[in-house]
Amino acid sequence: MSVRPTAAEGSAEGFGVSGTAGLNPQQRAVDIESLAGTDFDVAVIGGGITGAGTALDAASRGLRTVLVEAGDLADGTSSKSSKLMHGGVRYLEMLDFTLVREALRERELHLTKLAPHLVKPMGFVWPLTHKYWERPYVGAGLTLYDYMGGKKVVPRHQHLSSAEMLRRMPGMDPAANVGGMRLYDSVSDDSRLVMTVARTARSFGAAILCGMPVERLISRNGRVEGLVARDRTTGITHTIRAKRVISAAGVWNGDLPTWLDDEATALTIRPSKGIHIVVPAEAIDMECGVLMRTEKSVLFILPWLGRWLIGDTDTDWTQDKSTPVATAGDVDYLLDKVNSVLARKLSRSDVLGVIAGLRPLVQTKPEADTTKLSREHSVRSPLKGLFVIAGGKLTTYRV
Repeated sequence: MSVRPTAAEGSAEGFGVSGTAGLNPQQRAVDIESLAGTDFDVAVIGGGITGAGTALDAASRGLRTVLVEAGDLADGTSSKSSKLMHGGVRYLEMLDFTLVREALRERELHLTKLAPHLVKPMGFVWPLTHKYWERPYVGAGLTLYDYMGGKKVVPRHQHLSSAEMLRRMPGMDPAANVGGMRLYDSVSDDSRLVMTVARTARSFGAAILCGMPVERLISRNGRVEGLVARDRTTGITHTIRAKRVISAAGVWNGDLPTWLDDEATALTIRPSKGIHIVVPAEAIDMECGVLMRTEKSVLFILPWLGRWLIGDTDTDWTQDKSTPVATAGDVDYLLDKVNSVLARKLSRSDVLGVIAGLRPLVQTKPEADTTKLSREHSVRSPLKGLFVIAGGKLTTYRV
């Protein structure tokens, strides 16, 4: 993803000058020049939503902050999400009430105060497939979801009859449901959110440096005191001194031992691949999105940029972290699941594109399926001066 600032953004005139929020070559040159003469309070590794959010939080508290990213902002997981800012209905069934409450609180803040221009409410239908027990069961869960969501920032859930389902969702197979539930959550352009958070951090004085992969961490007497990063544009290496280093590198947090040549810093990250497929708007005739249960998790169908986004999957990934790819089996899995509820069946010829990303899950139970691993953030401090944050959801990056 390229960052193309407009002329209205202005140019950075010096490190630490508030109001200079441009992300452009001029800003980058100023920030690189600042590296040699600055002892930073905080150095953040990773330009995803967690790293950008950490840089904003630090800079807005008056801390001298620098963020380094190997590629571009939102290059990894943060541009390949399901675009949802949500509490996670399925986590209620897993009894993870703390995560749901936390996420719904963040959803409310983004909708009302933090980013109402980037986060918008969206309606979904949950199709019911059992006549008697499922409606009260799902209804009870959604009542709790509404209650935990706090203020009425989105409408409460509604019950839909089979006739109402057919009227509102003519693209759904009437034989595949006995009615449904209408619920609401919110969506956001994940990449744009990351860019906006990073630009806001820059306006508070944070140095934002993309194309700057970390080569090693600097340590002395068992304490991390900074890092060495290489500028991919020039090939020049830069030493960055910092009182604290915070690694928010997602699935690349597993590279910490190589940065320090110290196995004691290892954090067991279990990358979980999730893919989405994109199909044309005319392929599905519905007035809103769909949230449906699968044997392992849930599946979303949501309108996105004039098309439909369908996903996702949740499988282990053990190959190159930089290039997760979707297999034919992944695509067929999604088509099979979505076709179970659609009147007009989709085929591979309907697929306009595929998005594949990796969740940086923290492995706590080696034998557990990835769908069972926690989506909460995990923060560790393997060495003095070094903090590692992994896991988490797009919705809860601020926490």
